[in-house]
Amino acid sequence: MTTTMKELLKHSVEAGINYEAYKLLFEQLAKEGRTTGEPTEDKINFTKLNFSRSKRLDKTGVISDEQAKVFSEISEKQIWLVITEPWCGDAAQTLPYLKKMADCSEKIELKLVLRDDHPELMDAFLTNGSRSIPKVIFLNEASEVLATWGPRSIPATKMVEEYKTKHGGLDAEFKKQLQIWYNTDKGQSVISDVSNIAATISSAKTTA
Repeated sequence: MTTTMKELLKHSVEAGINYEAYKLLFEQLAKEGRTTGEPTEDKINFTKLNFSRSKRLDKTGVISDEQAKVFSEISEKQIWLVITEPWCGDAAQTLPYLKKMADCSEKIELKLVLRDDHPELMDAFLTNGSRSIPKVIFLNEASEVLATWGPRSIPATKMVEEYKTKHGGLDAEFKKQLQIWYNTDKGQSVISDVSNIAATISSAKTTA
């Protein structure tokens, strides 16, 4: 990794905010009928809806003791740098669980940055050429990338790909189907994906 990339990541972490500060911003935007980035009616409406959904997941989302064990056994500090936006539906379904996973270990620091405020960072972590969010960048204390995840879990990504193949793109009907899937999945796919990443990172450290 080049020094330039390390500097970009280091500065992004320093500019990042914690989950509590993000939720305060989120709540203020929802109450005032505003959003981040370029305001559109859709983004403003999604920001309100997403705040309601994420607030519910903060209260009802659950991580089992077995799942928590993976994170509690992390021995070296990790920084989870998340690129997100309040108007993003996938982020609203994901961030509450990332917070719960991060809370399982004092070795994990969760930092969030807004996509549209950090275009250089976003463009360094595109998904198939797209600025898709949320994007999680797993870093060590030396600002080295250990892994990445996002914007969706493996099963949700498969749903997207299959729908695009069949219908040529994503539409309002797909968004309804995806929301139903999120409600049924209850964060388990995100937890599974991130648990596997955490276990792989720990295993690599052990064998290094």
